[in-house]
Amino acid sequence: MALRPVMVNIKALDAPAVGRFWAEALGWTAHSPGVTTYVGPGDGLVWPDPVALGIDVVPVPERRTTPKNRVHLDLATTSPAHQRELVARLKALGATPAQVGQGDVPWTVLADPEVNEFCVLEPREVYRDTGPVAAVVVDCADPRAMARFWGEATDWTLHEVNDDQAVLRSAKGGGPYLEFLRTPGEKTGPDRVHLDLLPYPGDDKAAEVSRLRALGATDLDVGQGDVPWTCMADPEGHEFCVLAPS
Repeated sequence: MALRPVMVNIKALDAPAVGRFWAEALGWTAHSPGVTTYVGPGDGLVWPDPVALGIDVVPVPERRTTPKNRVHLDLATTSPAHQRELVARLKALGATPAQVGQGDVPWTVLADPEVNEFCVLEPREVYRDTGPVAAVVVDCADPRAMARFWGEATDWTLHEVNDDQAVLRSAKGGGPYLEFLRTPGEKTGPDRVHLDLLPYPGDDKAAEVSRLRALGATDLDVGQGDVPWTCMADPEGHEFCVLAPS
C-alpha cells in the first residue's frame, strides 16, 4: 500500500482570483466545479493528473497569520531569458517581490496575490522535464526523518538524502520533485499550503490512515467537521490530507 501526492492545496480568501493567478502563471486552466478552484494542465478537468500535481485553491475566511509559509512552489525555467520573462509576466499578473532572508541568490522570490511565497529558479538541468512546477519545497528541521516518513507514506522514490535536504519524485518520472530542506526556525502556525494524498483505486483509505499513524503521523483538527478526507500532520507538524478515492 502507498499513497500518491495528487494536489497542492492553497488556502485563500479569494479562491477564484488566486486560482486564476496560478492558471495564468503556469499556463494551465482553472476549473471551479464546486466550492474550490482546481488548476491543472490541459483544457479539460483531469483529476488526478497522471503526471503533474494539480493546485486546489480552497476558500477560507481568515488571513494568513504566520510570517512565512513552510511549504512553497519552485517554478522551472529553461534559460536566463526565460527566467527574466517569467518574472516580468508574473509581476504583471499581480505577483510581488518577497524577502525571506534569501540574500544574493540566482533565483527570484515572489509572492502570489495573497502573499504565498514561491521561487522562480534559474535554469537547472535537473528540472528540465518537470513541467512548469520544478518542486514542492518543504522547510524542515530533519530532512533524514522527513525522507523516512514520506518515503514510506508515498509511492515516490527517494533520489537524495543528507543532513541538509531530502529529494523524492514519482517513480513514473516526470512532474515535480518533493524536496525537504533543512531550514532554521520553528513552525508557528497552520500553513496556507499543503499536500493532498490519494489512495490508489481499490486501496482502503482507513487502512492507509492507520498505516500513516504507525509511521508517526497524527490526526489534525482544523475545524473540518464531517468530511470525506482525513486531515493529518507529519512528524514535524506539516499538514496534509488523505483524500477519499472517487
